[in-house]
Amino acid sequence: MQTAMLKAALDRAYAAFNASDAALDPIQVVRRYRDPRDFEIAGFCAAALAFGRVSSVIQSVERLLAVMGPSPAAYVARFDPARQRGELAALGHRWTRSVDLVALLWVLRQMLEEAGSIEAFFLRGLDPAATDIEAALDDFSVRALALDLRAAYGTVPRRPGVGYFFTRPASGSGCKRLNLFLRWMVRRDAVDAGPWRGVRPAQLVIPLDTHVIRLGQCLRLTHYQSPGWRMAQEITAALRALDPVDPVRYDFALCHLGMMNACGFRRPQGDAQCPLRGACRPRGRRRRPSARPSARR
Repeated sequence: MQTAMLKAALDRAYAAFNASDAALDPIQVVRRYRDPRDFEIAGFCAAALAFGRVSSVIQSVERLLAVMGPSPAAYVARFDPARQRGELAALGHRWTRSVDLVALLWVLRQMLEEAGSIEAFFLRGLDPAATDIEAALDDFSVRALALDLRAAYGTVPRRPGVGYFFTRPASGSGCKRLNLFLRWMVRRDAVDAGPWRGVRPAQLVIPLDTHVIRLGQCLRLTHYQSPGWRMAQEITAALRALDPVDPVRYDFALCHLGMMNACGFRRPQGDAQCPLRGACRPRGRRRRPSARPSARR
């Protein structure tokens, strides 16, 4: 009964958010590109910068894509770090520096030269029969960071900033930005355009951000308290029980319900305004502050 109630609530949330303009999101910038080659490159760059406030993310993505011009794929295909690093000199996003963006575009160019597309590069490590993309994602990041970085950095740092864009499940990372990119590339509905065909939606893993973590815990989709790959897998497995073919379709709604502060998990307002009310199973509320004055001054 609880499972049926949860599925019904999540299906309603999915339907409410399954529109291209349902909420402010970087995917709206990426969807401008009709050519799958441009969509793929723009999508990777946008997902790579998808951390922090959404308005700041979109601003940084817009600035980078403006430099890349009408065809991001063509720009990357001819990108020369020595000749074009100056075009990116004024760009950055939070702790990501312009040199890290130079390295990112240089890595993407090498992927295109080696495999023809990011999809083809990714598929070299994918077992079509695998339950999810864990092994393929790990292999993808290892091979990406094994490409030449010297042209971007000169002397490559022990921990180059471009490595932040190529995280690994084997290191325990939830790989939020890579899983977000894969969601955009693989799924197909009013939000996700899905130009890729070599990965099944059933193999995707949910992009693990603070909002999905909070709702995942409130809905008891995970017993993990610390974020990481295992939490992402566990939440995905719980959603796969509701939709075996397309479990990550609920991600956009869960994320934006959290961004809207609709979920009151561990917050004073509780679930009074939550669209998932009745399906959630919070383990308790955070205690309200005491009315007595504090002894500390």
